[in-house]
Amino acid sequence: MVVPAPIREQLAAHAREESPNEACGLVAFREGVAERYLPGKNILASPYRFELQPHDPADFFLEDEGYELAAFHSHPKTEPRPSRTDLENIGLWEGRPYLILRADTGELGAWRIERGRVDSVELRVTSTGSAAYFK
Repeated sequence: MVVPAPIREQLAAHAREESPNEACGLVAFREGVAERYLPGKNILASPYRFELQPHDPADFFLEDEGYELAAFHSHPKTEPRPSRTDLENIGLWEGRPYLILRADTGELGAWRIERGRVDSVELRVTSTGSAAYFK
């Protein structure tokens, strides 16, 4: 998976805006490259858990346009790895890309979680590339 620097910065900016709580949203990938970040609202307003409410429910229909959607959330001060809470609440995101940003260091990790198993996904952040930010 490739995350262009402008998208990466949007993830970090959203995490800073939501601090000390977890930020969350969707990242739309096409052919493995992130093209859009769609910030959502963490309706739990918690530094330990998130429940994603997209700003526009139509965001989920991007899959009909050929995008693969990834869940994104931040961990304010812990490693960008799925926590026990993440594993227990994977729900609709099981088997899909799952991005986590450690807000205090900017470290970004990518994962797939399926049947309780956590697999890291190769992630590359590029210094170039177009990015669209939809709010």
